[in-house]
Amino acid sequence: MIWYGLLVAAVAAERVAELVVARRNERWSTARGATETGQGHYPAMVALHTGLLIACPAEVWLADSPFVPALAWPMLTMLTGAQALRWWCIHTLGPRWNTRVIVVPGMALVTGGPYRWRWLRHPNYVAVVAEGVALPMVHTAWITATVFTVLNAALLAVRIRCENRALTTAATPTTTASA
Repeated sequence: MIWYGLLVAAVAAERVAELVVARRNERWSTARGATETGQGHYPAMVALHTGLLIACPAEVWLADSPFVPALAWPMLTMLTGAQALRWWCIHTLGPRWNTRVIVVPGMALVTGGPYRWRWLRHPNYVAVVAEGVALPMVHTAWITATVFTVLNAALLAVRIRCENRALTTAATPTTTASA
């Protein structure tokens, strides 16, 4: 159980690193006239993701969830892949990446990196979904994985609509950028 707590703590530390990057990027965007939309769903997103980090070890401890290596290793691999995809997205978007919906008017959509595939408009959310399943399932926290997945699906429906609207309104349609 201790190693699982350390794994969840490492994911929490990664989240703190994301927030540091997001804050820096928010300052960059604001200096270029960016606007933020979707502030209403942001607290729910923070609560949901914080809840995931608390519920994972809590369920394992309270329910005495077993460690099942045949499940744990594939889930740990999926979790690692999700983190790699997330940081690829962050790197590709550069200063435009944020945990909030902040868009600089007139900037072209990024079409490089994981954003080059037109059928996958939001690869960062693929990472979020994968992490939400994999982190709890590394130590068979079925309830946490299920509850997070259901609530996250509802939240992402709102978030993606908000983000698509913001990007459509703010992007320059005639140019593209790749990072």
